[in-house]
Amino acid sequence: MGTVMYSLSMSLDGFVETPSRSLDWVQVDEELHSFFNEQSRKVTTSLYGRRMYELMAGYWPTAPSDPDAGPVEREFAGIWAQTPKVVFSSTLREVGWNSRLVRGDPVEEVRRLKADPAAVIDVGGPALASTLIRAGLVDEYGVAVHPVVLGAGTPYLPALDQPLGLRLLETRTFASGVVFLRYAAEMTTDAAAETATGTVTAEPDPS
Repeated sequence: MGTVMYSLSMSLDGFVETPSRSLDWVQVDEELHSFFNEQSRKVTTSLYGRRMYELMAGYWPTAPSDPDAGPVEREFAGIWAQTPKVVFSSTLREVGWNSRLVRGDPVEEVRRLKADPAAVIDVGGPALASTLIRAGLVDEYGVAVHPVVLGAGTPYLPALDQPLGLRLLETRTFASGVVFLRYAAEMTTDAAAETATGTVTAEPDPS
């Protein structure tokens, strides 16, 4: 099975945007942006809902001609343009920039994409991520924790009926005070199904 990743910038109190959907508090310097670019190069498919797609498509296609864009921003623009994208929306009539529009069930589409063992699938935005998390399809969680408390806003994670066990995979601290954390879900629904049918052998606990 492929890997589904959900990574976003987050405030110390767990929000990814303010109540007015502002991202002005996210401070991405050259060091952090280079790291984001490095992570993005590994992605084989990006997933978006309508709002996140419109946000990304509203800037990155024109970033190379933006006089205020630095080398790392132009580099990311190229990575973004080349990465295949799937946009889930019932209201958009068309999409561009190497994107494919899907009006059906995101869960079924992501299960189909995840069947490719080489797939590295990035989930863009908390609304779409919530649907996939509740379906047990997200394998890895990444948060770039910024040194700010928002007090309210859109949470990184949805409300869940039961605890979600995670295993720490990576930590990295940046000069700006941002700390990146990457976790693996202990067992996704797909992985549990494979283990039950004997197609996957669980690794022994290293402890």
